[in-house]
Amino acid sequence: MPELPEVQALVDFLRERTRGMAIVAVELGSISVLKTYDPPPTALRGLPINNVARHGKFVDIEAEGLHLVFHLARAGWLRWSDALAATTVRPGKSPIALRCRLSDGSGFDLTEAGTRKRASLHVVRGKDAIAAFDMGGLEVLDADLESFRERLLRENHTLKRALTDPHLFSGIGGVSAGTMDL
Repeated sequence: MPELPEVQALVDFLRERTRGMAIVAVELGSISVLKTYDPPPTALRGLPINNVARHGKFVDIEAEGLHLVFHLARAGWLRWSDALAATTVRPGKSPIALRCRLSDGSGFDLTEAGTRKRASLHVVRGKDAIAAFDMGGLEVLDADLESFRERLLRENHTLKRALTDPHLFSGIGGVSAGTMDL
C-alpha cells in the first residue's frame, strides 16, 4: 500500500509530467474499479489537464472542471510510460484497472495486483463533488507539532484508532476507498 509520502510524491510526479497535456483516452480494464457513472470516464476525452492534487490518499487529476480521482488501496500502483502501447486495454485480461492516454503519447496504467480489488476510480464534476473526499482530518504533511498533538488528544481513542481516523488525520489510514458516499 502506498503511504502518504509516496502518494504525495506521485502527485508531484504527475503534476510535472502532465503539465500542458490533454487526456486523449481513458480505458477501463476493470469495471469494478469505477465507483461513479456520471459523468462517464469518456467525458474526459480531449480535455486539457489543469492540475493534479491530493486529498488524503486520493489522487485528483483535474481537467476543465472534471476530476479523475483514484485511490490505490492496498495493492494498487501507477505505472508511467513515456510511450504507451497502441493496443487498448481489454477488460478482465490483465492487472490493469485503468489506462490514461495523454496527448504526447505518454500516459499511465493503474494496476492492482491483489485478489481483493479495493482500488477505486471516480469521475466527478466540480468542487462540491471533490469536497466529499475531504473527511476533515488534519493534513499531516503540513501540520505542526502542536496541531498534531491537539488532534491526537481530541478524542478518547487508542493511538492506532486516532491515527487511522480520517476525521482526525487525513491520509494516514482508516478510510476504505470502496465505502465513500458520493
